Amino acid sequence: MNAPIHRIFGRPLDAEIPKGYDQAIFGMGCYWGVERLFWQQEGVWLTEVGFAGGTAENPSYKQVCAGGTGHAEVVRVVYDSSRVSYERLLQIFWENHDPTQGNRQGNDVGSQYRSLIMVFNDSQKAAAELSKADYGNRLAVQGYSDITTQILPAGPFWRAEDDHQQYLDRYPDGYCGLRGTGVKAPLTDIAEGY
Repeated sequence: MNAPIHRIFGRPLDAEIPKGYDQAIFGMGCYWGVERLFWQQEGVWLTEVGFAGGTAENPSYKQVCAGGTGHAEVVRVVYDSSRVSYERLLQIFWENHDPTQGNRQGNDVGSQYRSLIMVFNDSQKAAAELSKADYGNRLAVQGYSDITTQILPAGPFWRAEDDHQQYLDRYPDGYCGLRGTGVKAPLTDIAEGY
């Protein structure tokens, strides 16, 4: 069975990652708005929504929503690191959801909506942990509770059903529950040109 074609980028979702490109996985609540947020970022080559961080193999949306698989709704981002840094992606991540809410984002309640970063290497892990500590301090100053975001080694990513891919391109007025805290995250990357 062929992978669907990305509605924005025009390439198959299972396209081989070009040499020199990297990938990231972020969970920030309902994945529809999260995917749009990242496909709009300069330097992103591909996005797809799916599930990660759970125990069942190849779960369906319905199974994940039922809460028994342990997965989070996530977005896999393939990006050209010469055009956008991982630190910039982390900045987008922190500023566009509330990472202090545990198993929810706003009105979306359940472990599938938890805040999650899956890292592919030691460099991503170090950057994610540094940014989490820094953003946690910034949130605390503004009266927020501790960050609940999990930072985990990248495990299996299970692509969601085709009708969930680029959902807000297909349905521009569809549901998007993304809400940040209003607290700015620093761009900690040395190369401020990103």
